[in-house]
Amino acid sequence: MPKFTKIDAHWMSIALKLARNGRFSTMPNPNVGCVIVDKNGNLIGQGYHQKAGQGHAEVNALLDAGFIPHQHNAMRQRDPLFQPVTSGATAYVTLEPCSHTGKTPPCAIALIEAQIARVVIASVDSNPEVMNKGIALLQDAGIQVDTGLMGAEAQKLNTAFNFRMTYNKPWVIVKLATSIDGKTALQDGQSKWITGPKSRVNVQLERACSCAILSGADTVIADNPKLNVRIDELPEFASSLFQQRAAQPVRVIIDGQNRLHNNYQIFQDEHKVMVFNAQHNPLLTANNIEQIQVALVDPKGNQTTQPRQYLDLQAIMHVLAEKQINRVWTETGAALSGALLSVNLVNELIVYQAPMLLGSNARSAVNIGQLTSLRQAIKTEFEEVTQVGSDLKIRLLIKS
Repeated sequence: MPKFTKIDAHWMSIALKLARNGRFSTMPNPNVGCVIVDKNGNLIGQGYHQKAGQGHAEVNALLDAGFIPHQHNAMRQRDPLFQPVTSGATAYVTLEPCSHTGKTPPCAIALIEAQIARVVIASVDSNPEVMNKGIALLQDAGIQVDTGLMGAEAQKLNTAFNFRMTYNKPWVIVKLATSIDGKTALQDGQSKWITGPKSRVNVQLERACSCAILSGADTVIADNPKLNVRIDELPEFASSLFQQRAAQPVRVIIDGQNRLHNNYQIFQDEHKVMVFNAQHNPLLTANNIEQIQVALVDPKGNQTTQPRQYLDLQAIMHVLAEKQINRVWTETGAALSGALLSVNLVNELIVYQAPMLLGSNARSAVNIGQLTSLRQAIKTEFEEVTQVGSDLKIRLLIKS
C-alpha cells in the first residue's frame, strides 16, 4: 500500500469535489474528477467528466492545463525537443483512466502523451473493459501509479455504476413519503401533501441524479403524473448541471395488464418512456414509447400462464442493465414497492417522514404480505438521517 501525504489527500479531495459535479449528467458513465499538479506543486489543470460521449475528466484537466491530448505525435514531428507543460506533473484522478477506445480515445494514452510522471488513483474501475488495464498501460509507459487514496469516497460516488458492472442489475432506490406512523395516504387516497415543500424539492434532486424513474400502472392511472425532473424547482447549481445532460431520466412503467393508453400525461411529451408488459399494447402508439415484453410469473417467481399477471421483475432489471441504466428511482404504490422488496431487488430506501400521524386506517407504505416470523423481516441499516425542512430524510440500505 503506497504511503500518501497530506498534500496528496488535499489534491484528491479537490478531484472528488469536481467528480460530484457530474452526478446529474454523466449517465451511463461514472462520475470522475481529475486535477493536475506540476513538479513544483502548483495546480495547473482540473476537470471532470460532464456527459457521455464528451471529454473524460483527465482530458478536460489536460486541456485546462494547456495540453491538447492525442496531438502529441504531430507536435513532436514539428519539434523533436517538444516538452508539454504537463511534463513531470502528477495527475490525481478519482477513477482508473480508461484504456480502450469508446466514444472518446483512451485517457491513459492522453496522460502518457502529456508526459505525466505520476498518477494517483482513488479507485479501480469496476468495468471489466477497463479494470486494471489502464493502470497497466500507465505502468508500462514508466509512469508511477499509486492507488487507493480516498478509495471509499470515490467508490461511493459511483455506487450505482459499480453495482451494475458487478451484478448486471441497476441500483434500485424506493422512495417513500410517509407520516411518522409509516402511512402514505388516508384511507380514501388523500396524500397531498404529507411532506413539506423542501422535501418535494429534494425529490427533484434525487430524480435528477437518476438514470430512470420507475412506477407502475396503478400510480399512472391514479395520479396521472409526468414523473419528470421539474427543472424550475431545482436549486440553481443543480439546474445548470442537470441541463448539461440535455435529457430527462427514462420513465419506466410496469403495466402487466395493458391498462394504459396514450392520453396519460407521461406519454404527452417527447421524453422516452419504457413500458414493460406481457403482450404488446396496441393503445400505446406515442412516439416516445418503447414497449418491452417480459414473461409472467406467479408470486413465487415461477413462470406461469395463469390469469393473475405478475411481470418478471428480475427480467425487467436485467433489461434495464443491458440498456446501461445505473440508478433507478422508484415512486410507486405499496404493492409494487413491496413486490420489489420481496424479490430482493431494492438496494436502498429513501423515506421522507413528516411530523404527523394518520392513524391505523390510513394506507401503509409497502405491502410485503403477512410475516409469521421476525426472521422474515426485511432488515435495513441507517446510512444517513437529515432534516429537510420540517421533515426527516432517512436513507436506509437493505441488508443482503
